[in-house]
Amino acid sequence: MQHHRADSTHTHLDRAVAEMVGVLGPHAAENWDVPAGGLEWSCWTTAAHVAHDLLAYAGQLAARPADGYLPFDLTVRPETPPGAVLQVVGAAGALLSGALAAADPGARAWHWGPCDPEGFAAMGVAEVLLHTHDITAGLGVPWLPPAQPCTVVLHRLFPDAPPGDPVRVLLWCTGRGDLPGHPRRSSWTWQAAVPEADQPAPPD
Repeated sequence: MQHHRADSTHTHLDRAVAEMVGVLGPHAAENWDVPAGGLEWSCWTTAAHVAHDLLAYAGQLAARPADGYLPFDLTVRPETPPGAVLQVVGAAGALLSGALAAADPGARAWHWGPCDPEGFAAMGVAEVLLHTHDITAGLGVPWLPPAQPCTVVLHRLFPDAPPGDPVRVLLWCTGRGDLPGHPRRSSWTWQAAVPEADQPAPPD
C-alpha cells in the first residue's frame, strides 16, 4: 500500500511541473524581475529556486545521506531568460521523478530527519505549486493550484492541517492566504521527517 501512495505522489509531481511550465510559459516574455507575490524574491529567482530544490531532492534520494544535505547547489546563470529557466525546472523535475521511480519505498534520506520517497515527492509538488502561485501573483496571472495534489501535500506534510478546501487550506498552512476561523500564519514548517514508529527496522 505504501508503494502505491509513493507512485501516486510521483505522478502528481510530473503533473505539477507540467502545470507550472504550461501556466507560466505563455508569460515568459514579461518582466520577471518583479516580486513573486508576497515573497522578497523576484519571479525569476523564485523559478530558479524551484529548480534548485527539485535537483537537491533528487540528489538526496540518489545518495541517501543520513545526516545532512549534499554539498552542491544548482546555479542558473543570471542572464538566462524566463523561458529557459522553466526548461531548467522541467529538467530538474524529471531528475527527481526518475529518482523517485528508482527509490525503494523504504529508503530514507535526510531532510531535517529521515525522509521517505513519498515525502520528497510531496515536497517537490509543494515547491512547484506554491511557488507557481507566487509567480502568477507577481505577474498578475489568475491561477490556483489543482485540488488533488494539494490534498496529497496536506496529507503527507501537514498532518495537523484543519479540514476544508485543500487549495485554501494549503495556502493558509504556508502563510499565503486566509482561512475562516484561523489566524493568518506568519511562520510555518512542514513535517518531512518520517515519524520514528514508521522507520524501517534495522538489519539483523
